[in-house]
Amino acid sequence: MNPVFHLRLAGGLLIFLAAMHLFLPRRFHWREELGRLSLFNRQVFYVHTFFICLVLVMMGALSAFAADSLMQPTHLGCLVLGAFAVFWLIRLAVQLFVFDPRLWRGQRFNTAMHCLLTLLWTYFTTVYAGAAWLQSQGLAAR
Repeated sequence: MNPVFHLRLAGGLLIFLAAMHLFLPRRFHWREELGRLSLFNRQVFYVHTFFICLVLVMMGALSAFAADSLMQPTHLGCLVLGAFAVFWLIRLAVQLFVFDPRLWRGQRFNTAMHCLLTLLWTYFTTVYAGAAWLQSQGLAAR
């Protein structure tokens, strides 16, 4: 595994994923759906969605543009990579064990997206965990 290549690829995918949030409101009819919520809940939803996108962009930018630095044998790099691995492992667990299968079973598009996102979360978990492990080995050699 070339960790720098995969960190950069993961970073690009994260930035792309954040950009895809521009299309979610229309695809999932958020205006109509959220119109039924109270103003408070609607604004909390929009603020949380904004910050999710911001985290994706920041995580992606750090991975894409500072992959070499992340792989330097430093405690900070190891902690950042480890934290990213834990983040994506938890997101993978949510994908598999929290979302009700009725949301995607029997629906071609939703099933395809469920499978694609499961693979993507698995890839992110593997990249960050593998990079953290390799980076920690560099720390141990010091």
